[in-house]
Amino acid sequence: MAQNSTPPHSPSTVTVKGRAVRFRTIGLVILAIAAIWFIAANTGDVSVRLWVPTVTLPLWLVLSVTLLVGVAIGWLGARRRAKR
Repeated sequence: MAQNSTPPHSPSTVTVKGRAVRFRTIGLVILAIAAIWFIAANTGDVSVRLWVPTVTLPLWLVLSVTLLVGVAIGWLGARRRAKR
């Protein structure tokens, strides 16, 4: 009596236009859109102190660099965890 079922640890998916899409992918797309919208909405200049010098930069640039550094740290952390 064999049952056709998915493995107990398979990722949750939803069907979008006939394709199976993981909930994780949908969440990442929503976060990316929110981050881009937030960066685009904040365009004023800000002063940023870099240990000794203080520089004036557009806020969108500061937010973009912060986002990219956060993504890189998350990617490196996940890569390191996968090697264990």
